[in-house]
Amino acid sequence: MPSNVAGVPTADRPITAVLWDFGGVILTSPFDAFADYERQAGLPEGLIRTINSTNPDANAWAKLERSEVSIDGFAELFESEATLLGHTVDARRLLSLLHGQVRPQMVEALRRCKAAGLKVACLTNNVTDTGRKGADPAREAEVSSVMAMFDHVTESRLTGVRKPEVRFYEMACEALGIEPSEAVFLDDLGINLKPAAALGMRTIKVTDPDVALDQLSALLALELR
Repeated sequence: MPSNVAGVPTADRPITAVLWDFGGVILTSPFDAFADYERQAGLPEGLIRTINSTNPDANAWAKLERSEVSIDGFAELFESEATLLGHTVDARRLLSLLHGQVRPQMVEALRRCKAAGLKVACLTNNVTDTGRKGADPAREAEVSSVMAMFDHVTESRLTGVRKPEVRFYEMACEALGIEPSEAVFLDDLGINLKPAAALGMRTIKVTDPDVALDQLSALLALELR
C-alpha cells in the first residue's frame, strides 16, 4: 500500500465502497480560486485558509455548511472574522468561487468503480445555493450528471453535520449499508481524512489527482484510467 494511504486495513473486510469528496476531488479545489482572489484583492497569501481554520467547528464557514446561518448571516460573520485579523474580505465574492471545474479523470474513475460493482457515495461539505447569476448551463448540467452517478450523497447543508465530525461519516456508511472498514475515502484535506481513518476506513489524500487515482487503483486492484 502507498505510504500516504492512511487508515487501518481489515483483512476480513474487503473494500465494497468508494467515498468521494466533491470540491477538491471530483472538482478542482476552491482554494485555487481563493488564492487568485487573495492576489487580486491584495490580501496575504493563505488568508482564507487561516480564517477557515480558526475555530473551525464554530466559525462562519462551519455554521453555513451546517445551514445554521443564512447567506447574509454568513457574510456578516465571515467579514467580522477577517476584520479581527486586520483585513477586509468580500464574503459573497468568496461564495461565488466555490464552483470548480469537473476533473474528467475522476469522473471516469467513478464510472469504473460503479461498473465494477462497488458502491459509490459523495461526502460533501456544501452550502445552500446562493442563486448565482450567469452560471454556465453546460457546466451545471455536467455537475448534475456526475452527482447522479452516486448511490448516495451526504451533504452538510441537509444533515446539519459536516466533515470532520465523526457522525457525518457514520451517516454515509449507514446509508450505504456498510461498515467503515469496507470503505476507502478520498478527500483533499487531511483534517477530513483523520476521522475516517480512525473509524477504520482506508483514506487517500488528493493533492495530485493522477497520483491519487494510481493509489486508488492499486488499493482496489482495478484499472481506473
